Amino acid sequence: MPEPEKGKPHPNTCPGCGSHYRDDELDEHLRVCPQCGHHFPVRARARIEQLADDDSFVEEHADLRSEDPLQFFDLRPYTERLAEAEMTTGLGDAMVIGRAAIEEQACQLAVMDFAFMGGSMGSVVGEKFARACDSAAERGVPLVSVTASGGARMQEGILSLMQLPKTVCAVEDLRDARCGFISVMAHPTTAGVLASFASLGDVLVAEPGALMSFTGPRVVQQTTREKLPADFGLAESNMRFGHIDALVPRPELRAYVARLLRLFTSGSNGEQ
Repeated sequence: MPEPEKGKPHPNTCPGCGSHYRDDELDEHLRVCPQCGHHFPVRARARIEQLADDDSFVEEHADLRSEDPLQFFDLRPYTERLAEAEMTTGLGDAMVIGRAAIEEQACQLAVMDFAFMGGSMGSVVGEKFARACDSAAERGVPLVSVTASGGARMQEGILSLMQLPKTVCAVEDLRDARCGFISVMAHPTTAGVLASFASLGDVLVAEPGALMSFTGPRVVQQTTREKLPADFGLAESNMRFGHIDALVPRPELRAYVARLLRLFTSGSNGEQ
């Protein structure tokens, strides 16, 4: 069980009700508090295990790595931050893609990991998502993405911002191939990721309590100098205003996505 940083609550302490859990207890409940329903963060590989059928996931393009064309340096070199993130998470970047099946329905998965530099979207994340779209189109299967991101990666500057139109074009190519796109938004899905491919799914799904706004409520409140609703930018607010199609608790997500996949593939000639 991970040790808490000094002055911070234990990571397995629920911020909603204060209940404390062992790792195995949280994993048993898909990292959802059984007392109040708070959704704890989920790492990318754990998310894939929750969604995909056993032994069905085949990772693709795991060798892609970000470069440092701007030789960016803030408090530390960008290359050092990348190396640390890879050592800490065991991932090459903030997205894992591959082919999978969910309740025996073939699909392509693209899952983000917030633990890798805040799930920020740099050139590798954009490239991986585009390749996931290409693979789904080639196989004639739907794409399922799960996002958790703070937005564009500042260390890559304009190259990061260019991933927004790149991923949008990839979704359009997927639509031209008549393949479905299911976008699942976890906490948080913000900024450049929300403003690009995450909002373009044929079906938009969010987990309860997920922050889904271009920027956080604190910044908006400071800018507008107006008091915001308590649920500003949360999935519940987005659902109320019709910005998403469904609010689905994590224990129900696999069955819900599988049902959507059956609807998308019914009567199609796609790979089963």
